Amino acid sequence: MRAAVLRAYNEDLSLETVADPVCPKDGVVLKVEACGVCRSDWHGWTGEHPRVKPGQIQGHEYCGTVVEAGPSARYKIGDRLIAPFILACGSCPSCQSGHQPTCPNQRLPGFVEPGAFAEYIPVPLDHNLALLPDSISPKIAAGLGCRVTTSWHALTGRAALQAGEWLAVHGTGGVGLSAMLLGRTLGAHVIVVDIVQEKLDHAMSLGATAAVNATDGNVAQAIKDITGGGAHVSVEALGIAQTANASIECLRPMGRHVQVGMPVGHTARMEINMSAVYQGNLALYGTRGMPPWRYPSLLGLIERGDVDMAPLVAREIPLSGASDELRAFNGPMPPGVAVITDFQN
Repeated sequence: MRAAVLRAYNEDLSLETVADPVCPKDGVVLKVEACGVCRSDWHGWTGEHPRVKPGQIQGHEYCGTVVEAGPSARYKIGDRLIAPFILACGSCPSCQSGHQPTCPNQRLPGFVEPGAFAEYIPVPLDHNLALLPDSISPKIAAGLGCRVTTSWHALTGRAALQAGEWLAVHGTGGVGLSAMLLGRTLGAHVIVVDIVQEKLDHAMSLGATAAVNATDGNVAQAIKDITGGGAHVSVEALGIAQTANASIECLRPMGRHVQVGMPVGHTARMEINMSAVYQGNLALYGTRGMPPWRYPSLLGLIERGDVDMAPLVAREIPLSGASDELRAFNGPMPPGVAVITDFQN
């Protein structure tokens, strides 16, 4: 099969013909219909992610059609499926309590095991997968990837965002834009923060209540002025100290900060304003991924037309375009995300 393989950090992915995957006994092989290119892939491509090594086929935001099923698989050939980027074991205490993203036995296609920058992907532990409704196209499904699912769980499973509350979103890349769209759907007033005015304008055109350009001054104070005291919930969507502190400092008393951006490599440890946490009686939540049992709530929302995630996907690219997309993460990105839909070119 054709695949884009990481051979050296910060260099173009190598387009190669590699062996077709072996079907897991407890899973399936998917013909990849679409795969998103994510900032998390960029962390691996640059060498910042400690588990991504040369030789890795990246890509973790995928959907596809079953072409082979193992003897203990629950899905059959022809099923259209979407996968979380964390494949949980299903039997440990974390999984049994419904917290699959914290599973200590998790499998990670695209980070440790073969990912979906390829024509086919083997998917073990297929109890994590969900059927993809016919009304949701592959490019939208791949756009859901880790960004929309992570945002949905951050807002509803962690911060318990309520209608009428103020939500601040720091960073309007894929996960931040997803949080804005979903926050609006949940009835919140959403303030977006970025350094790229084009992205702020794009978010405003999609329903954001207000926008703050982080180059203009004190972000936290600007949000407190707009909201009359601070946001109830704030999402950090980049994983760097500047935005993490702005997210914490923009909250009103008893506010909830959700760390969505991945702190990895040189940002894994950062200096945080714990005095603001202490003085404001704030709650800090970490979040990573979404439990697979929550897929119906998200897919149902999209299928009913309660939220339109189409504006999230800005670019359809071929497999050969993944390297350029990864390199673009080195600087400010344009609005929207890229999805690979052509695996032959």
